Amino acid sequence: MRYLPHTEADRRAMLAAIGAKDVDSLFRDVPAAARLDQPIDLPRGQSEMEVERALSRMAAKNLSAGSVPFFIGAGLYRHHVPASVDQLLTRGEFLTSYTPYQPEVSQGTLQYLFEFQSQVAMLTGMEVANASMYDGATACAEAAVMAARVTKRGKVILSGSLHPHWRETTETTLKYTGLECETLAPDPLAMEDLMGRVDSRTACVIVQNPGFFGGIKDLRPLAEECHAEGALLVVAVADPVSFGLIEPPGAMGADIVVAEGQSLGMGLQFGGPGLGLFATRDKYVRQMPGRLAGQTVDADGKRGFVLTLSTREQHIRREKATSNICTNSGLCALAFTMHLTLLGETGLVRLAELNHALAVRLETKLKRVKGVRVLGNSYFNEFALYLGEDKDASEVVDALAERGILGGVAASRFYPEWPELRPILLLAVTETTTESDMDALVAALTEVL
Repeated sequence: MRYLPHTEADRRAMLAAIGAKDVDSLFRDVPAAARLDQPIDLPRGQSEMEVERALSRMAAKNLSAGSVPFFIGAGLYRHHVPASVDQLLTRGEFLTSYTPYQPEVSQGTLQYLFEFQSQVAMLTGMEVANASMYDGATACAEAAVMAARVTKRGKVILSGSLHPHWRETTETTLKYTGLECETLAPDPLAMEDLMGRVDSRTACVIVQNPGFFGGIKDLRPLAEECHAEGALLVVAVADPVSFGLIEPPGAMGADIVVAEGQSLGMGLQFGGPGLGLFATRDKYVRQMPGRLAGQTVDADGKRGFVLTLSTREQHIRREKATSNICTNSGLCALAFTMHLTLLGETGLVRLAELNHALAVRLETKLKRVKGVRVLGNSYFNEFALYLGEDKDASEVVDALAERGILGGVAASRFYPEWPELRPILLLAVTETTTESDMDALVAALTEVL
């Protein structure tokens, strides 16, 4: 039997208090076509053990990332997270910390946020970073709005290299903030030329590096073009491990850098939660969204930490607020900081080198498969594989899954309106990929194709 704590008398009293005749009248605003005319078809109630067994049988139908050869990336990546990170995160004080508005009781939280910001600023080659945002996509959207505030212009250009989910999030945000958005076509060959598109109406250009299809570009010429026209360059990064090998965006002239921090400290977790990284130049710090932890000294001259430059809607007039995102992803930011601290600078560089070397190794092995080729001439740990004009990558992905291999992501999943992308398969490799995993993928592709 279902556990319903309210008695009939309780229900009558509540209905009388709100002036409703019966429970059904509470749903009168819901169209009849949208209502169920009978209970949901679910099994009758069972014991806890029976339910656990039933759910376990259902879950066993899934192919989990760690159980089979795994080559899925496309914005979220399976990296090895040291057991010490998860163990440290279980400490009660990390799980129960409240928003650190009161520095007297939040020094631990404020300190690790300050250290997180310092790490992000160093990784991105920027001067200042915030205390994190929801994820890479929302950070990207906030960067576009920030650029419009800084430049007082209303046009944003989105590169075809930008992750489709980040693009859609940014387009939606711009739509409801009255800004113009120019979105370029997807760019699997990394041949896109953004030069000349920037004009006096452009607030910023947003480009991903490495791009969604894996390509890497030197962004200096684009940065110079943007700055010559008074626009900002926003660089998006999907896998922060790449910072260990690729020159940071700040060194190439970026004005704002946004990234998805999931790769460090967090597993895939069925797609979430994520961790938005956001960094910019010091001169734009007052326009930066989100929280900012700062270092100061107390009345006794001892080092301490506080939230500073709080220009969010809780603290000032709403129309002057820099962001509607008023909560950082605290626990995820802490996991990121722990993992990166354990790696250190040398460890991050070695990890990035290993990721790239394994990707090169897979490309070499794929040359055995007739008719396929890697698109573009540069990548980090992910690349686009062209399967042949008459091939459908989504069907190939399904066929690989039937053989116990999670063999990447079909580009058409993100771009159903672009039939020319149907033969393109995105393959990602990390330090968790083994030689036998690669051999299994190559053998299965040879059989399927």
